Amino acid sequence: MTQGNEHILVVDDHEDIREPLAKYLRQNGFRVSKAANGNELNTVLRGASIDLVVLDILMPGEGGLEICRRIRETKDIPVILLTAVAEETDKIIGLEMGADDYVTKPFNPRELLARIKGVLRRTNSLPKQYSTIDSGHVSFGAWILDVNRQSIRKRRTSEDISLSTVEFKLLMAFLTHARFVLSRDQLLDLVSNRESDVFDRSIDNQVSRLRKKIETDPKKPEIIKTVWGGGYMLTVDVIKT
Repeated sequence: MTQGNEHILVVDDHEDIREPLAKYLRQNGFRVSKAANGNELNTVLRGASIDLVVLDILMPGEGGLEICRRIRETKDIPVILLTAVAEETDKIIGLEMGADDYVTKPFNPRELLARIKGVLRRTNSLPKQYSTIDSGHVSFGAWILDVNRQSIRKRRTSEDISLSTVEFKLLMAFLTHARFVLSRDQLLDLVSNRESDVFDRSIDNQVSRLRKKIETDPKKPEIIKTVWGGGYMLTVDVIKT
């Protein structure tokens, strides 16, 4: 997708923010739809293919955080939140709910434009998920993942090995993109929001920890292989059971 084809949905109950922002984004080559609340957003999403949502947190009725959560549950659309300066908690909650970025009000339109381009660039560079995994059991190589319990066990054994939240998210990223090469930046986007402290340490260290749990010889990995100059790839078949 090249710039000029992306369709941005601006959701803000303040007309003096919504209208100028929509005009500015159109001037910079985007198609733009507008919504003043959650109901109008629903109408737009039913009738158009949206590539990114710019979403105000504070709105009457259904708030931006709830809308963000709902979008994440039903759509694979990136979301950038508009927040007020004093809403540090809301920023964190929004990112935990799956928002891709946030911009603090009052904002410079050029900053928001740069954030939009950055999120779209990262999103468009990610390989498509070959499968959605949200519950049940998944087998990969000699292992079975219990999604609900966030634990793994080897076939024909009953001993569960617990995964940390970070390990679980990282493994899920690999399982839903099996046999795709994932760069370090792509892994960061798939398993974190870049504002979280979870991945402040090197992504390589996180992969190393996961390998220690699933590889026969972590120094000679066969399940998650390093692709020199590229990143990492899960090399085994994935079967949802």
